[in-house]
Amino acid sequence: MAHFLKDTSHTFGEYLLIPGLTTEESTPDRIQLRTPLARFSPARDGASRINLNIPFVSAIMQSVSNHTLAIELARNGGLSFIYSSQPIDEQVRMVRKVKKFKAGFVTSDSNLRPDQTLRDVVELTKRTGHSTIGITHDGSAKGVLRGIVTGRDYRLSTDSLDRKIEEFMTPFENIIYGKKGITLSEANNIIWDHKLNSLPIIDDENRLHYFVFRKDYDSHKENPLELSHSEDKTLLVGAGINSRDYMDRVPALVNAGVDALCIDSSDGYSVWQANTLHWIRQQYGDSVIVGAGNVVDAEGFRYLVDNGADFVKVGIGGGSICITREQKGIGRGQASALIDVAEARDKYFNETGVYIPICSDGGIVHDYHMVLALAMGADFLMMGRYFARFDESPTEKLKINGTIVKEYWGEGSNRAKNWQRYDTGGVAEKNMKFEEGVDSYVPYAGPMKDNLEQTLSKIRSTMSSCGTANLTELRNNAKITLVSATSIVEGGAHDVIKKELNS
Repeated sequence: MAHFLKDTSHTFGEYLLIPGLTTEESTPDRIQLRTPLARFSPARDGASRINLNIPFVSAIMQSVSNHTLAIELARNGGLSFIYSSQPIDEQVRMVRKVKKFKAGFVTSDSNLRPDQTLRDVVELTKRTGHSTIGITHDGSAKGVLRGIVTGRDYRLSTDSLDRKIEEFMTPFENIIYGKKGITLSEANNIIWDHKLNSLPIIDDENRLHYFVFRKDYDSHKENPLELSHSEDKTLLVGAGINSRDYMDRVPALVNAGVDALCIDSSDGYSVWQANTLHWIRQQYGDSVIVGAGNVVDAEGFRYLVDNGADFVKVGIGGGSICITREQKGIGRGQASALIDVAEARDKYFNETGVYIPICSDGGIVHDYHMVLALAMGADFLMMGRYFARFDESPTEKLKINGTIVKEYWGEGSNRAKNWQRYDTGGVAEKNMKFEEGVDSYVPYAGPMKDNLEQTLSKIRSTMSSCGTANLTELRNNAKITLVSATSIVEGGAHDVIKKELNS
C-alpha cells in the first residue's frame, strides 16, 4: 500500500518566530545577509564560488526575469535566472546585455568609422541607447582609435545628416586616455582629475579595448551590495535551462558568460534532470555552477545532489500562480518541505563535509515569511510575484478598475507554452495537455530599489529581534513555534473599527 507521512503539511503562515536576546552585535545596521549560492567544502574551499549579498534570486519566468530585472537585482546584491522558455539566441542576447552593463571596464558595442556619417551616429544611438561612440579605423570594438563622438559633438537641428564623422568627432590627439593594464581605481582618478564622463583604454598600438564611465563609478557608490566580479566588475547573472535542449542551450549560455545555471521544472525528482546534470559534468566538470529542482523531500534532494547539483530548489505548488497541487494533487506545504530538505542538507554536510545550499521557491505571502524560510534552513529565496510588481520586470503596466497592475503568468500556463518545463520524456507534444499555472495581474509597486530596501529593512529588524547577526546564526539559533488559527487572527488588527481615509 502507499506510504503515509505522519506529519501534517505546513505553510509559513502557520508559524511565528520567538524573540531572542538582541545584543550590540545583532542591531539591524550590523546584520549581514551574505549567503552561498553553490556547493562548497568549508575545509577545502573556504567559501562558495558565488556568494549572494542578499538572499534573493528571481524566478525563471517570462513575466519576471529578463535582462532589465537581472541588471537591477544584481546592482542590489541578488541574482536573476533569465527565463528559458524562449529561443536560445534570445536568452543568450539577454545574458550578454547584463554582462555588458558593468561598473568597470566596458567593451564598447557602439563603434563607427571616421568616413561614416551623422546619420549612422543617430541610427546607432537609437539602436543601442548609448551616446558615447568609439570611432575606430575599421568601426570595430578593437580597432585603432581615431576619435570619440558624444551628444555634445553635433546638433541635429543644424547639422546635415550627411556630414562625415571625421569632421565633428573629437580627434585622437585631443583625447585623454588610459593604457591597457591600468587599474579601475587609477582610471577613475583620471576621470575625476580631468572632469571626464568617459575614459577610453587603449593598448600600445592605440587599439581600443574598453571604456570606463563616470556614471558606473557613481552607480557603484549608490549600490554598495552590487553583485559583480571583482576582476572586471561585470554583473553576475544566471539563466534557466530545461532537460530537452540543454546540449545546445548550455554551451551557448556558457559562451555568453553566464555565471550560474538552474534546471527549471515543476518536479525535479526525475531521470531527465539527472541526465542533464551528468552531461554538464561530462562537458564542463565542476567549472559550471548548475542548480536543480524542484523537490519537496529528503529523497529528492539527495538524488539531485548525488547526480551533481550545486544547489537544490525546494517547493512544488506553493507559488501564487501555481496550480500543480490543484491539478495533480502533487506537492507539499512549503514550510514542511523546506524543513525536511534542510535536515537532509545538514545530514549530507555531516557525512561528506560538503555544503549544498538550498533555495526556497514559493509560499511567500508576507515579508516575514522570508525570514521564516531562512530560519527554517533556506540559504536563499526564489521569488516571482515579488519581483513581477516592479518597473524593471518585462511586463507592461495596465490600469484595471482604477488600479495600476502588471501582468503576471505562470510558466505552466497556456500563455507561457513551455512544454519543456514539464518534460516527462517521450514526445514533447504529449507532455502538456493541461495548465499548471494561471494568467493573472499583480499590483504595481514602482521601482525595485525602494521596495527592496524596505523588505530588507524588515528582514534585518526581525533578525535583530531574534538576536541573530547573520543567516547562519538565524538558521542555528532561531526559535519557531506553530500557531493556532485563533492566534493568526490575534496577530492582525482586531476588535477595532479601522479608519477609512477619504481619497
